Amino acid sequence: MYKEQLLKPFEIKFLKLSNRVVMAPMTRSFSMDNIPGPDVAAYYKRRAENGVGLIITEGTVVEPKAGHGYPNVPDFAGEKALAGWKNVVEEVHEAGGKIFPQLWHVGSIRQTGIGPDPTVPGYGPSPVLHPFYADKPDSKEAPVEMTQEDIDQVINAFADAAVNAESLGFDGVEIHGAHGYLIDQFFWKVTNKRQDTYGGPAIGDRLIFAKQIILAIRDRVSRDFPVCLRFSQWKMGGYDAKLANTPKELEEFLLPLVDAGVDLFHCSTRRFFEPEFKDSALNLAGWTKKITGKPVITVGSVGLDLDFLSSLMGESDVAVSKNSIDELVDRLEKGEFDLVAVGRALLADPAWVDKIVAGRFDEIKMFTKDRLMTLE
Repeated sequence: MYKEQLLKPFEIKFLKLSNRVVMAPMTRSFSMDNIPGPDVAAYYKRRAENGVGLIITEGTVVEPKAGHGYPNVPDFAGEKALAGWKNVVEEVHEAGGKIFPQLWHVGSIRQTGIGPDPTVPGYGPSPVLHPFYADKPDSKEAPVEMTQEDIDQVINAFADAAVNAESLGFDGVEIHGAHGYLIDQFFWKVTNKRQDTYGGPAIGDRLIFAKQIILAIRDRVSRDFPVCLRFSQWKMGGYDAKLANTPKELEEFLLPLVDAGVDLFHCSTRRFFEPEFKDSALNLAGWTKKITGKPVITVGSVGLDLDFLSSLMGESDVAVSKNSIDELVDRLEKGEFDLVAVGRALLADPAWVDKIVAGRFDEIKMFTKDRLMTLE
């Protein structure tokens, strides 16, 4: 059953995937000087060699001046960084895999003092301290409110990155619109207090920035180059946050993004097996597919017995959960979602897919916090 469902091929536009397993984007901070090196290429290649159908890279920063929030995160701009990514693409393709870069800007998560230029402050839709810093407001600074010129610059940076991705041979792109980073800061009423065209009380009022990014990308890449959007209800600093409290509100959020040109939605949840709304067992990806008719990726604690936040707060092993895999495959077979993104489990064990489909659960390397310290 695992083999039949997880290894079933999938197509989106002209992109043909050998199976339904996606490597989820995970920030690794191993790109010195913000350039992905041979070790980063080898890290992704190992997953392609061991059965991952589609790799979505760690977040890559499209606007290096103000887009960074963490050390040693790779850029997706500049000759040296792009040369590094070209090597990554070639290594993954040589191993038979497909790969998207995740295009990212952290927005108001950034604080003055962070590289590559520590004098540059964070920018956001409104001068509101990010809720992630709510427990230390005296030591953190609110972002600079973005002007129209700032907004236009970031939109162009995303479009430039997508063009570069296609020219480097990537198989598509993912736009990071989740988890309380810049695009999501425009979505979220807590961080978006704007009174202009980029703000407003309803979720539909706060989509303009994302739509302009998607439209700019669609205008500059090939018609058949897939564009994926990752979004989430939960945020850093708002784990119970909701952009949409009802299916109707989710529809008001999603359909304009489809009209702008999204081909694939990556629906980020902490636990894929939890229903998104009452009176239905569908998760966020299931609802997204039902509303839009577009292909969707589900993600969140796939194959593990603790969610992401719980596992990072404790030191204990996160064990493989066979029941979780059974439920995942059952939902996949029923068509609730099309693709399955695996994060920490693949971070810990490059051969996770091969071992799962063979039923070799006892051979799987478990995720622990110390796995984050190496690029295995």
